[in-house]
Amino acid sequence: MSLERKNSHFRGASKYVLDDELAEIVNVSMVLEMPLLLKGEPGTGKTMLAHAIAESLKMPLIVLNVKSSMKLIEALYQYDTLTRLNDSRFGDSKRDVSNIEAYIKMGKIGQAFMADCRTVLLIDEIDKADTDFQDDMLDVLDQMQFDIIEIDKTIKTKHRPVIIITSNAKKDLSDPFLGRCNFHHIAFPNPEMMRLIVDVHFPRLDEELVDICINTFYRLRELRGIEKKPATRELINWIRALKSDPDFKPKTLRQGRVPFMGILFKKSADLYQANQQVARTRS
Repeated sequence: MSLERKNSHFRGASKYVLDDELAEIVNVSMVLEMPLLLKGEPGTGKTMLAHAIAESLKMPLIVLNVKSSMKLIEALYQYDTLTRLNDSRFGDSKRDVSNIEAYIKMGKIGQAFMADCRTVLLIDEIDKADTDFQDDMLDVLDQMQFDIIEIDKTIKTKHRPVIIITSNAKKDLSDPFLGRCNFHHIAFPNPEMMRLIVDVHFPRLDEELVDICINTFYRLRELRGIEKKPATRELINWIRALKSDPDFKPKTLRQGRVPFMGILFKKSADLYQANQQVARTRS
């Protein structure tokens, strides 16, 4: 089965810089119809990959943001018993209260299964969920169907979605889970790759400014005692802030001063540490 026959060859998107290895595993996963599990530190583009696939292949994107307390059934469907009870008590609804199906609402996985075209289903931060959720979810995704107990109905997928699952590696995933996914670790971009990313977002940015911003960014990531290092998103927003400041000059960074540190560091303790260490290097 060729990639072209599946009409799903992914080569990147307008705002997503893609290396050959990642492109290959995305396309192989789509052809094999297997979930693609992505790991990597925050800011490496795991979540944005799903957006890029949806944009490139013109597929709808459905996002399931996993919470620690989430039950699998919430991702499949919800039965709105409270609304049905109120409708039966007050009798002012246009819905037939005897029709339970009218009170069934699809969750994110259910929406992907019921869609009239192939979708991209992003299951974001799966490591927040417990092991039972992870394994039961993959059972559903393997079978591409689930049961709605209240109406004794089986929901089967119309078009098998492209499934992207992300993990920040905060919790180990079970062996059965890992065995049923393709896997790719997205390393944090090196300076050369980061320059390509910056060029995509700021195609006409002065080269001197790009160089000094990227050098400063990587120097700040190496500061001691930082819990949450600035990631690609912070760099892009920081450059945007610098560009918007009419008084900013690249020589400011060359002199060791770093404006808008609060854009790069999002935790108070990190911001304090960064300010202290940057000040020491200037003294």
